[in-house]
This record gives sequence, structure tokens and C-alpha cells, in this order.
Amino acid sequence: MAEASVILKSTSIPSFSQGPNPFTHRNTTHYHNFRTVFKKNGYSSLNVCCSSSVSTTNDTTRTQKVSWGCDIDSLENASALQQWLMNKGLPPQKMAIQRVDVGERGLVALKNIRKGEKLLFVPPSLFITADSEWTCPEAGEVLGRYNVPDWPLLATYLISEASCGTSSRWNNYISALPRQPYSLLYWTRSELDRYLEASQIRERAIERINNVTGTYNDLKLRIFSRYPSLFPDEVFNIETFKWSFGILFSRLVRLPSLEGRVALVPWADMLNHSCVVDTFLDYDRSSQGVVFTTDRAYQPGEQVFISYGKKSNGELLLSYGFVPREGTNPRDAVELSLSIKKSDKCYKEKMEALEKYGLSVSQCFPLQISGWPLELMAYAYLAVSPPSRNKQFEEMAAAASNKTISKKDLSYPELEENALQFILDTCESSISKYSKFLQASGSMDLDVTNPKLLNRKVFLKQLAVDLCTSEQRILFRTQYILRRRLRDIRSGELKALRLFDGFKRLFK
Repeated sequence: MAEASVILKSTSIPSFSQGPNPFTHRNTTHYHNFRTVFKKNGYSSLNVCCSSSVSTTNDTTRTQKVSWGCDIDSLENASALQQWLMNKGLPPQKMAIQRVDVGERGLVALKNIRKGEKLLFVPPSLFITADSEWTCPEAGEVLGRYNVPDWPLLATYLISEASCGTSSRWNNYISALPRQPYSLLYWTRSELDRYLEASQIRERAIERINNVTGTYNDLKLRIFSRYPSLFPDEVFNIETFKWSFGILFSRLVRLPSLEGRVALVPWADMLNHSCVVDTFLDYDRSSQGVVFTTDRAYQPGEQVFISYGKKSNGELLLSYGFVPREGTNPRDAVELSLSIKKSDKCYKEKMEALEKYGLSVSQCFPLQISGWPLELMAYAYLAVSPPSRNKQFEEMAAAASNKTISKKDLSYPELEENALQFILDTCESSISKYSKFLQASGSMDLDVTNPKLLNRKVFLKQLAVDLCTSEQRILFRTQYILRRRLRDIRSGELKALRLFDGFKRLFK
């Protein structure tokens, strides 16, 4: 994530994934082979470079689309990109861009590819970074003077280069980018509220949209309004920023071997994601290019995949606009929101303990099929603790925040049953929300008479149904485990009571 400076003090963009493959990557379509309804709308191309200004057609019925880029499944633009990259130094490849079942377009093997083979070798001269040369140097100089961080800088750079048309070095690349990326940035608030009402991804999507909007407003207030000849409203507006941030969220790569530097890497960003693949992009110093090492063999005609990171289905939808088939993502998770009740006798003390460690009285924790984190259990212990435990509130809050040396010894046997019941109650409440949505989803949108609008709504609803089905599956598994543990605890207590009563009768 870019460091905050003059811009983005209160509107920071969400960070990249963490771990051994910390990057975000290419946007792919929904895995159930639904096709986008965001087709070419007939707008004439903008050709705005530096001081030029152009008016655009207003779309009063739907969100206005940018006039550059292409249909998301366009092979013509992709072929032109491939030829341009070859002319600019991309070495011969064992893959080519083709239409595919997973991802609209993808890289497909042309020859046999061995396991452990390095592919791509995209040189740094074909990267887009914060240091890339601007076709309109005056605009770049202005942003440099304001110390604009990488994310908004790159978003503005993309729009500037796109508006320059054939004058831009990156015209072939931008022409091959989707005109409207699959992204939750394009969902309306009513669509988020309706389709993702049961999922915590809704809150993260709203936050992301607000961050992008806030970033644009900040840029407009501090820079664009002061230099209208360089940044005309007809080009640099909220719709073009939705597009550019949609591209960044889905294609920007963080390269661990280049000290975590972020870059757009043409050609490499045509690779699609597979949940069963572990290989990821990085810079290779020996070959001096971005590569990935295959973790399996591919035959000619097979699509080649990489991993976008260890992401849940919700995170994949949030950044890339697709949901894998149910049960195919071993890293899938659902966020469970736990809250301490205001009626709690120690509400104020518990809130202060949580705030001390950067947490709030309402906190989300990830659940997976394999279980839940120790942080969640620590929070549950705090939530059910009686006033007599007040001296341990801070200890529990520290464990819940993961700011403690070790949680192996975090055990309060006398609180175990209440803590598990607390989690179970929250889990079952969440399940009911998912069930309500899934039961109602079959009858939704039947009143829509506009075919294009119907297709879009069906597409969004299907994404939401698949996400909610996968998240509810994890909640059901968690519910089963919690009920079993509680049954074991209670049966053990009952057994102990019966033994105690037996001893009492024996000594009567």
C-alpha cells in the first residue's frame, strides 16, 4: 500500500494481500461462464493530451463508461497487444492469448510446458510504475510536486495516457484493457445492499468505493481544480477513476524481489487465477524480467494459471469480480462479526481494553472450514467475562488483537462453555441472514422488463448467490463443530454430576 502523504490522509486505499505472494492481479469473469453485459456503447474516442478538452456523451440511464479499452473478451485488441509487446522486446513465448472458459481471455500453452519451468520474462521496460514517463510531462510534474503516492498517481497516469490515444506509448496496452472491469466499484449502493446484505464483503465494498471516491475528491480539490487545462473534468472524473482503480485493484502487481515495488505488467496480467495453483509473479534478477515458475505441467491448448494470493471467495469478488465454484477454494473464508452488548455490565471497561489494542466493540474474524483463529476465541472470552475477571480484560484484548507474544496458554476453562455459546449464537444469527437471502433470491428481479438490465441483474445476483452459498457452507460447518464441542462439555459436566451424586448416595 502506498504511503499516505498530502492526499489520502483519510481515504487510504486497501492494502495488498500479505504472505508469501503479496500481490493483486488480473480480473477474471465469474467461473460459471456468465458473460458480461457491459458492451461497447458507441462513444467516440477521447483524444485529450495536456491542454486539450473534449466533451463526452452523458448516459442518464446507466453509469457512464470510459471510451477507451475494449470488450472484455476482445481477441483483436489482445492480438495487437501481443504483437506490440514482441516489437518492444518481449521474448518469444510458449503461450498466446485466447478465449477461455475461465476468465474470458487467458494465456494458453502453445507447446508442452514442464513443471518447474520459468515463463514470461517481461522486461522492466514494459512495466508501468510510478516512475514511468508521461506523454503529458506537465501533468506528471504537477503530481510530483504534490508528492502524490503510488496508487492515485498510477490511477491518474492511466487516465492521462488513455486520453492521449495513439500519442501514448501505452496505447496498445490500454486498448486491450477492459472498458469496464468486473469490479464491485460498479455496483450501486442499492445492489450492494440487496445482493450482499448477508455478507461482510458488503461493508468492505462500500468502504472501498468510499475510498476511491474520497481519493478522487481529494485530487480534484487539491490539484485538478487548480490545473483545469491539464486535468479537464471531461477526462478526469469519478467515472474514469472507477475505471482506473478497477484496473489497479485487479492487475497491479507487488514484486517481492524488487522490495515490494508495485507495477502493471502487460502480458503477465492476462494470466488467470486458479485456487489450486500456488505459483505467483515476481521479478527474476538473473533474467531481469517478471517471471513465474510453473507448479505443474501443461499440454498444448491448456490454459496456464497462476495464483492471485491466498484469498477467500469474498476477497476474489471484491478485487477481481468473480467467485470460484463452490468447494474449489481451499482458502475460502467468511467473516463473522462479533459484538459486545451495550447492556454488558463491563461494557465501558471492555471497550477501553479493546481500543487500547486497536480493536472495536464490533470486530470481524475469519472462519474457515478448518476452524477459526485464536484471536476470535480471545474476543469471545472477553465478551462473556464477568466483572470478577476485569483484571484480565486487557490480556484478552491483547490476544484478540494478535499483539501478544503467545496465545498457546490462552485458556479459561470456566469461560469455555459461555464463549463457545456466544460464538454459536452469532454464527446462527448470521446463518439466518444467508438463508433469508438465498430463499428469496429465486424470485428476485422478475419485475425487470429491460432485457439488458435484467441480464446485468441476473449476473450480479448469481455472483451474490454463489458467494453467499460458499460462505454459508463455512458457517454451517462452524455451527456443527461448536454444537459438538458444547455437547461434549455439557455431557462431561453431567457425567461428573452423576458421579458426585453417586458418591453422596454411597456415603449416606
